[in-house]
Amino acid sequence: MAICTQDLKEEGVLRNNTIVTTVMSNMGLSIALEKMGVKQIRSKVGDRYVLEEMLKNDAVIGGEDSGHLLFLDYHTSGDGIISALQVLSIMMKKNKPLSELAEVMDVFPQVLINIDTKSKPPIEEQPEIMDAINEVERALGNKGRVLVRYSGTQSMCRVMIEGPTQKETQKYAELIADVVRDRLG
Repeated sequence: MAICTQDLKEEGVLRNNTIVTTVMSNMGLSIALEKMGVKQIRSKVGDRYVLEEMLKNDAVIGGEDSGHLLFLDYHTSGDGIISALQVLSIMMKKNKPLSELAEVMDVFPQVLINIDTKSKPPIEEQPEIMDAINEVERALGNKGRVLVRYSGTQSMCRVMIEGPTQKETQKYAELIADVVRDRLG
């Protein structure tokens, strides 16, 4: 997403200087977009939500870090082949390897733990879970982030943590996941 967004901006075709990403997108992408001067709009997870925000904000690119990128000039759903062709086109145009183009952003360590749940009560109404989330957010400060959300398609709670090191990120993800398991598993 960062490589394609940077190219669209350089070519002058990044409408409204905007990209739509999901809440799961890496903090490194947000930092890279900020350095580029590109506005980032975060949607819920799923192509349909990304597309909805793209249409609402007249954006030409959006997607998920899974590789589902939407290029509205070509298609209205995430398409891996179109994404791959776009990146290959940029590699050819700039005559640079992917490794060099990827230097546009640093990827923050990210840990995702999926916990099967018996029910999906509002997370913000679960004091023990909120206490764990708040504890981790305080510990991370501005060096990471916490996202705890239910899957839209499964009886599952997803705990995603980004942080400064893999070890620290894993520790915090497990801390919250243990509380979620105890309360909802």
